[in-house]
Formats: sequence, structure tokens, C-alpha cells
Amino acid sequence: MTEAGHTRQYDESVGLPFDPLRLCVFATIAAIAALTGPIAVLVFSLIAIGGYRRARAAGLLRSRCKLGDTRLVLTYLIALAVVAAVAIPFWVWGIVTVVRGWLG
Repeated sequence: MTEAGHTRQYDESVGLPFDPLRLCVFATIAAIAALTGPIAVLVFSLIAIGGYRRARAAGLLRSRCKLGDTRLVLTYLIALAVVAAVAIPFWVWGIVTVVRGWLG
């Protein structure tokens, strides 16, 4: 049995197990995106654009992102933000339509 305050316990004979924290983080981000739709995509992409612009200004030319070149990453993020911004009115319209249908 584990006692209160002793989280992250493991069997020392086996070694340190893999902690799938990143998977929990990804699931949480996916849940936020599912609930808030293109608004979440727009917010996250704008945050990422700001981060990559600062990093590029500081001299980062290659990212660990699969796209590699920070210019490509910024182009991708800007395109994502534009698509999300265009999608928001349609998303809101869809929600209003569904709610009106529920209310009769």
C-alpha cells in the first residue's frame, strides 16, 4: 500500500519506469481543443508564433520540430492561425444552430 504523500513510488528492483506524463498533457490539450474548437487552435498557434519569433530573433535557425527550419515552422503556424480565425465564425454558427435546435 502507498501512504499519503508518497506519490510516484516504484519497485526499485525493476528500475525507474516510464512516466507517460507527456501523453496526459497531450490528452488534456486535445480535450481543450475539442471543447473550444478553433479558438484553442488560434490561441495555441499565436503563443507558438510568439515563441518562435523570439527564438528566431535570438538566433535559432533550426527547430526540433519536424519542419526543421524556423521559417517553415513560422509559416505553418501562421497558416494554422489564419485557418482557425476563418473557422471561428462557422464554429460559432454551428454551435448556435445546435443550441437553437435543442431549445426548439
